[in-house]
Formats: sequence, C-alpha cells, structure tokens
Amino acid sequence: MSTGTYDSILQTIKKMLGIEYSDTAFDTDIVIYTNSAINILEQNGVVPEEGFHITGATETWDAIVNDDNYSMVKDYIYLYVRTVFDPPSNSFVMEEMKARREELLIRLNMQASYDGLA
Repeated sequence: MSTGTYDSILQTIKKMLGIEYSDTAFDTDIVIYTNSAINILEQNGVVPEEGFHITGATETWDAIVNDDNYSMVKDYIYLYVRTVFDPPSNSFVMEEMKARREELLIRLNMQASYDGLA
C-alpha cells in the first residue's frame, strides 16, 4: 500500500496517546480498547478481515485499512481508545470527541458501502 500502512497499530495508537514505545505498562489496556474499536468497525462493514484483532505490536494497519479510509480508521480507533482509556476531564471536549467519533463511523460506513465492503 502506498500509505505507509506497515506501521504497528499498537505503536501508532500509543504515540497518538502520548505514550513512549518503550513504556509497556498500559499495553494490555490499549490492546483491549483497540480491539473493541476494530470490532465496532468490523460490525459496520469497514474492516474487511473478519475476526481480526491485535495481540501486541506486530499487527499492522495494512490488515484493516485501504488507501481510501486509512486516516479515518486511525482517527476513529484513536478517538475510541482515548475516550475510554484516558478521557478528557472537560465534558465539552469529551462530547466533541464522541461526536467526531460518530461522524467518522458514519463516513467510514458510507465509504465501505461505496467500496462494496458493506
């Protein structure tokens, strides 16, 4: 893929959360929440590989994204993980993050329908 999607899903999400790669203290939590987000995307027809989940830093984005939805999938998974793992203390910010997440899910679902995945 031309999007550079060979990066580790776990490491990307950790970076977006501001966690160093070498800090593994929260890996189990992040893996669980990431898999929940992936399952939601799968149920909405966005993720083409049925039953895909991550177990650590070896799984890469190319298994679940394509060039058309790469950024939106990463953004959705990050927002999902952030709102359950490290929610903002400001309720306005939290509501904005949830609204953005919902908008992304709708757009990803529409994109999957256009691509023939859903």
